[in-house]
Amino acid sequence: MKRLLHRGVFPGLTGVVLGLAVLASVAAAPAPSDPVKVTAPPPNLDKKDPDGVADLKAMQGRVKDVLKKVMPATVGVLLGPGAGSGVIVRDDGIVLTAGHVSGKPDQSCTLVFPDGTRVKGKTLGYNKRMDSGMIKILDKPPANIAVDGKFPTVPTGDSSKLKRGQWLLAVGHPGGYRPGRTPPVRLGRVLKAEGSLIQTDCALVGGDSGGPLFDLDGKVIGIHSRISWSLNANIHVPVNAFKDDWERLAKGEEWGGVFDFLRPANQGYLGVVFDTETDDLKITEVTKDSPASKAGVKVGDVIVRIDDAKFEVRKDLMEFMKKKKIGDEVTVHLLRDGKPMKFTMKLGKRPASE
Repeated sequence: MKRLLHRGVFPGLTGVVLGLAVLASVAAAPAPSDPVKVTAPPPNLDKKDPDGVADLKAMQGRVKDVLKKVMPATVGVLLGPGAGSGVIVRDDGIVLTAGHVSGKPDQSCTLVFPDGTRVKGKTLGYNKRMDSGMIKILDKPPANIAVDGKFPTVPTGDSSKLKRGQWLLAVGHPGGYRPGRTPPVRLGRVLKAEGSLIQTDCALVGGDSGGPLFDLDGKVIGIHSRISWSLNANIHVPVNAFKDDWERLAKGEEWGGVFDFLRPANQGYLGVVFDTETDDLKITEVTKDSPASKAGVKVGDVIVRIDDAKFEVRKDLMEFMKKKKIGDEVTVHLLRDGKPMKFTMKLGKRPASE
């Protein structure tokens, strides 16, 4: 069995386990008021690959128990022409989702439960740096959804305790709500866990954004954020980031640069902003008191080179900047009204407010 795992056969076995678990959850999903007991985790399951049929059956049972617990609180999010996912973490209707799903604060949206029941909500805060967002359900809990008169919820865990290789469950509403289909589930493991992001091999597709990432105790430890270049190397916002920003999110604040959470903590800061609708290098904003501002860079300038590295599109610049650290000195070559110019500056630290 171990040799098969290393040869890549295990993903297929995972699919079998997940398929059985999802079918079981559809056929035997409890009413929202039914208590659900999560069985003890299989011995050492987080410390080794399943070895044989007994371990696979133990994994299947664990997944089924967790799904019964978390599925009632997993919702679809409809906002404008887009569709995403979310999860209810407070019984008064507080939903955690990705910031790019909820978008700007104080927008009307619709939340869809696994059985198709819809309620109205509004968007609250949006931390662009972390891609974290919050939504408040405005309607009262429908009778077929309510648990003791309140919304079903799931508990939050501690994302700082995640370990590489730990088993997780990703749930979401890819493609939006579909009648007769409960939110699909994927089983995977932690590839990387740090303060600003979680990376897993749980497969994600369009519409999963904002959905919950659970540990095998059924606790939310992350929210799906970015689908990577590889289907099985995706990014999630750690749940502790929501806890840290809870007050600002609940107040409906909006702050930060778009997806700055992908940058390493010690990455050098230039202090310029580009138009997110394009991939060119024309500067649309220069942050006050930033290295670029102090050096004389202006709005409308177009970056063409930093040191000896030339750029044609912004993603190339971003890849270059990932290798630069706070305190590094760089020479920025740019065009201002078609005229070549250059500025030398020392990279700074990104402000906490961005």
